[in-house]
Amino acid sequence: MNVYMIFKVAMRALFRNKVRSFLTALGIIVGIAAVIAVVAIGEGASISMKAQISSMGDNIIIVFPGSANTGGVRLGAGGQQTLMLEDGEAMRRDYPELIKTFTPLLRSGGQAIFQQNNWSTQVQGVTTEFFPLRKWDIAAGAAFTDADLRSATRVCVVGQTVVDNLFDGQDPVGETFRIRNIPFRVLGVLSRKGTNSMGMDQDDIIIAPFTTVKRNLKSGAFNNVDQLLFSLYSLDQIPEAKRQLTALLRQRHRLAPGTPDDFTAVDMVEIADMATSISKMMTILMAVVASISLLVGGIGIMNIMLVSVTERTREIGLRMAIGASPAAILMQFLTEAAVLSTMGGLIGIGLGMAGARTVGNINHWPIFITPASVVISFGFSAFVGVFFGFYPALRASRLNPIDCLRYE
Repeated sequence: MNVYMIFKVAMRALFRNKVRSFLTALGIIVGIAAVIAVVAIGEGASISMKAQISSMGDNIIIVFPGSANTGGVRLGAGGQQTLMLEDGEAMRRDYPELIKTFTPLLRSGGQAIFQQNNWSTQVQGVTTEFFPLRKWDIAAGAAFTDADLRSATRVCVVGQTVVDNLFDGQDPVGETFRIRNIPFRVLGVLSRKGTNSMGMDQDDIIIAPFTTVKRNLKSGAFNNVDQLLFSLYSLDQIPEAKRQLTALLRQRHRLAPGTPDDFTAVDMVEIADMATSISKMMTILMAVVASISLLVGGIGIMNIMLVSVTERTREIGLRMAIGASPAAILMQFLTEAAVLSTMGGLIGIGLGMAGARTVGNINHWPIFITPASVVISFGFSAFVGVFFGFYPALRASRLNPIDCLRYE
């Protein structure tokens, strides 16, 4: 028997028992579909995280105050106020070849009140360089100016969430609301950014001049800040900028050698790498769990093929009696197993892609189906069929034709 005849006989045997063949391949179908869907959703989550982190700005270094140590208990980053406005200005002044833009960030909050509505939100005091640094556009109206910054004018721009909850959908530009009984006039509305990789709503925010927040909401006589944000000219400058920044801040804060830093500097590359590694770890874990069904499907193929060998013992003996070699019998049953698994793999790939897209459409989640995952899944399904189908095929090829013809 040539290869074509072996394939033809194998297909005829499979189609003779369509329901059993489908149920045999069902384990492979479910396993491949689960792997494809999980990988596609995981890759989409990774891309979404990278896009959200990128929306925070490119080539950014964020410096947080150091952690306080009270009674042997470390309170974490920001536990004490160690950063000053002058720290950021010194960095920009001493390293103009590295620092493209810089802004301090001062946090406050309170209940915003407009007419009969109120909304609790956070207020951030920044400079005019904050908007290009964070790549945050103004959707309506305008941003505050350097003149507003110098005179500590009570003006602000608001996020879309604040607009929806405080202004009942009406145009807030030009309106005045109160925070702690202090009036603020809305100059503009920020473009929508959505939630970040940590699930926080980036649009639930009010941005005001740094001097305004410092004077009116913080009532601080010192120049302490909650964050320093630096934007670099190039991504390649991040390691050098972090070294120079660390040395400068240690010198300005008079830290002795061996004393831990009283600040923490992180960059977008670190945040992106951390988020990506977590996403990949979860994707791999879910893919491994989904792959268990492939193992179950392979065992099902081996079980049904062994049953098929038993049922077709007389047929095997008859083929051997008229000249079929053991190798031809081996190839026939091996082909049946391979066809079952590969057809199941193809159906599973289609179902997995459809399922992933359905989940993405329902949850508005980005889906990314990589060609590599499709090729690997198809190849693995073929391997499962050959691996688990080999023993039944080998057993069939070793049957004695005389015993087979006498088999009832």
